Amino acid sequence: MDWTLIALLVGITLLSVVSPLLAPYDPVQPVGMPKLPPLSEGHLLGTDAIGRDTLSRVLAGLQTSWLLSVLVTALGLVIGSVVGVVAGMFGGWVDALLMRTTDVFLSLPSMLVAVAVSAALGPGLTNTVLAVLVVWWPYYARIVRGEVRALVARPHVEAARLAGAGWFRVMWRHVLPGVVPTAVVTASLDIGNVVMTLASLSFLGLGQPAPAPELGADTSRNLVEILDAWWIPLIPGLVVMLLSLLSNLAGDAVRNRLVRR
Repeated sequence: MDWTLIALLVGITLLSVVSPLLAPYDPVQPVGMPKLPPLSEGHLLGTDAIGRDTLSRVLAGLQTSWLLSVLVTALGLVIGSVVGVVAGMFGGWVDALLMRTTDVFLSLPSMLVAVAVSAALGPGLTNTVLAVLVVWWPYYARIVRGEVRALVARPHVEAARLAGAGWFRVMWRHVLPGVVPTAVVTASLDIGNVVMTLASLSFLGLGQPAPAPELGADTSRNLVEILDAWWIPLIPGLVVMLLSLLSNLAGDAVRNRLVRR
C-alpha cells in the first residue's frame, strides 16, 4: 500500500509535467457550448460557463497547483534546513539570533501573512510562491535545528570533534545523514498543506489573473454556477481535495518506510 501511494504521487508529478500535451483543447479559449455536463461528446468533464473545456483547464491547473506546491516545499526545506543547521552547529549568539528571527515568523498567523504578502506584491505565480515561502521555511528551520542540537551532543560526534575534525566535516559526515530522514518526512507530510494554501490564495484572487487556469481560482470564479451547473466549480475543488489527501497519505507512507529502517 505504501509503495502504491508513493508511485501514485510520482505519477501525478509526471502527469503535471506533461499535462499541456495531454489537454484536448486550449484551456483558455471557448471550444464548445457553455455548461455542457460531464461525459458530453468531446468533453469528458463538460465545459464551463463560457464554453471552455473543463478537462483541459483541470490539467493546466494541476500543473500549476502541484508543481508549485512541490517547488515551495523544496525551497522551504532548503532555506529552513540551512538556517537550522547553521543555528544548531554554531550555537551561541548565532543560534539565538536565527531562532529568535524564526520565532517571529512562527508567532504570526501564517495564512494572514501569506495573504498580506501576496496582496502587497500583486497577483502572479512568482509572487504567490514568495508569499507562501515567507511563512513556510521557519517550520523546517525549527525542526532541523532541534535535530542538529540532538545529534551534536551524541558521543560519536563529540569523538569526531576531539579527533580534530572541522565543523564542516562533522556536519557533512555525522550530522546531515541524521537530519535528512526527519527533513524528508516533514516535507512529504507538508505538501498537502502547501497545496491547500496555494489553492486558498488563488481562491481569494491572489493567484494568476483570469483567464489563466488555476484550480482554486476556477472554483471561486464559478461558485455562482453551483445551483445551475454544479460540476463547474465542484470538479476543480475536488481535484484540490484529492491532491491534498493523496499527498498526506503518501507522506504517511514515506514516514512509515523511513521509520522502519
